[in-house]
Amino acid sequence: MSINKVLSQEEIDSVFRKLAQGPATANTEASAVAYDFRRPDRIPKDQLRDIHLLHENFCRNLAGSLSAYLRAYVTVNLISVLQLSYSEFLQCFPSPTSVSVLSLHPFDGKGILELNPSLAFPIIEILLGGQGKSSDTPKREITEIERSILDGALRVILKDLREAWTGVANFEFALERSETEPQLIQTLSPNEAVVAVGVEVKLGDCTGMLNFAVPAVTVKMLRQRFDHRWSHRKGEQSKQELARMMRLAEPSLVEVDAQIEGSSISLKSLLNMQVGDTIAMDYPVTRPLQVCLNGMPKYVAHVTTQSEKKAVRIETVLPGRGYKAPL
Repeated sequence: MSINKVLSQEEIDSVFRKLAQGPATANTEASAVAYDFRRPDRIPKDQLRDIHLLHENFCRNLAGSLSAYLRAYVTVNLISVLQLSYSEFLQCFPSPTSVSVLSLHPFDGKGILELNPSLAFPIIEILLGGQGKSSDTPKREITEIERSILDGALRVILKDLREAWTGVANFEFALERSETEPQLIQTLSPNEAVVAVGVEVKLGDCTGMLNFAVPAVTVKMLRQRFDHRWSHRKGEQSKQELARMMRLAEPSLVEVDAQIEGSSISLKSLLNMQVGDTIAMDYPVTRPLQVCLNGMPKYVAHVTTQSEKKAVRIETVLPGRGYKAPL
């Protein structure tokens, strides 16, 4: 059974008034929320932004390196840079998968590098001479032989990761051991904070995730190095921008004027002036004069001659807006 009813304009206005009054009549008093001291809140947001920029460069380099190593077209995109607890980071992995423990020499702590099976198996297939186009990911663990084959691609990834971090810290990323079950990697306590980087890798028709994490304590120790890297890069950009502006301005033409301040003259004398009359400037030859570039005083100079022509010899560069010749 269907019911068809046409609402009047008054009924429609009544409905909208109730909707508008709903939020106002609701209880808006703030309620206390228990603070979770286990929440990973150790790294400032500006430092996370710097880490994001750092890994964007890593993704660009990795796309070229993997394409050359696998002889296949590879695209790499940065998905996220998050601050998580170690247990939350491990829960993001499928099971089984390929998880590697990395040393962070000369710093303490361990890094984690995870390669999804949807990406690991196509890489192994290509390295064994296949096309890597299979859409069906095997639901099994990686064998020891397959792991040794995959180590070559992992070394390529770690090389680009090391170069990306060079501006901040000279990490010596090295594979220590590998596991297939994420829960077996207990290098950190479950509540310890980590900086987790998620990268999407597309290899032909296959797409998989590459996840990397370092302890938040280690990253926090590098705060000053991040600030120094940012200020140094900002200084380099300023120098480059100044050099670019100079290259653009070099061909420009500048009007040069040498000004001599003379005495005043009455309007009556000016109107009675005839051809051949002489105007006394009352300006000693030894007094310096100012040279203007496009109307702006720039130099202090003296009158001289060169090749039977009047000229000025620059004596001083004006530091401020202008110069007033002494009397």
